[in-house]
Amino acid sequence: MGNLSVGGTGKSPMVEYLIRLLKDKAVLATLSRGYKRETKGFQLVKTSATAKDVGDEPLQFKKKFSEVLVAVDADRRNGIANIKKQVPNPEVILLDDAYQHRKVKAGMYILLSSYYDLYCDDIVLPTGNLREPRSGADRADVIVVTKCPNHLNNKEQIAIKDKLKVKPSQLVLFSTIHYGGFIMNTSDTKSIQNMKNTPFTLVTGIANPKPLIKYYSELGLEFTHINYPDHHNFSEQDINSLKAHPFIITTEKDYVRLVSHISSESLWYQPIEMQFINDQEKFDDYIISFIKK
Repeated sequence: MGNLSVGGTGKSPMVEYLIRLLKDKAVLATLSRGYKRETKGFQLVKTSATAKDVGDEPLQFKKKFSEVLVAVDADRRNGIANIKKQVPNPEVILLDDAYQHRKVKAGMYILLSSYYDLYCDDIVLPTGNLREPRSGADRADVIVVTKCPNHLNNKEQIAIKDKLKVKPSQLVLFSTIHYGGFIMNTSDTKSIQNMKNTPFTLVTGIANPKPLIKYYSELGLEFTHINYPDHHNFSEQDINSLKAHPFIITTEKDYVRLVSHISSESLWYQPIEMQFINDQEKFDDYIISFIKK
């Protein structure tokens, strides 16, 4: 699974969706690069690890799904070989952000493209934002247009399919981001509606924080936004600066990097999930029938 664009297409919510779908149907593992970790080589992710050890997204997966084997290795072939040595032996390995890894031939390719930044409207780096030419989409078995407006109708979906010039054999679906109506920390849950009279600081270190900003703004919440680059490694100076803020809401990915440094009373995160606008059952059946072969 992966994308043609550099970052920001919603890979983590898709991985989590697939974990929820498959974890009770097969012995499951995930393999990620572990972006910006300070270690090298193959590592199994433990719930006690830090983001500096294994990367923020793999740690997020492990903390949410402790029963699933989560591993990191920039060399996907080496990672797969090591995963296959584990007991019990995984029957399905979800390759996170491995669409361009030609040394590994996956059984199925899922390609993600953001609604607001379709790969068909872009060109390759350095002028554009694509990792490879648009023709790379031909390898995909499934194409998911992510981060769509909730109200995207069938006519608009057909127009996008035509624009993407998908092949008849490719399954194309449309998904949106669903923000839970609550925020969480390690010990508590709070309704987001209760924040209407409580100013807070929104801290993000993700590729595109605009949907979350829009969501909070439409709820009429009062907040200031501190924005860091995607996968930002928070320095001691950053941490000390953030400690001055009495109430912080951040993304789940940023939370795993900040939680060991900032009091849980002050630090909360906003859960998100990927939801299909329609044809969820078609997608689920397609994936499940594939792993049963």
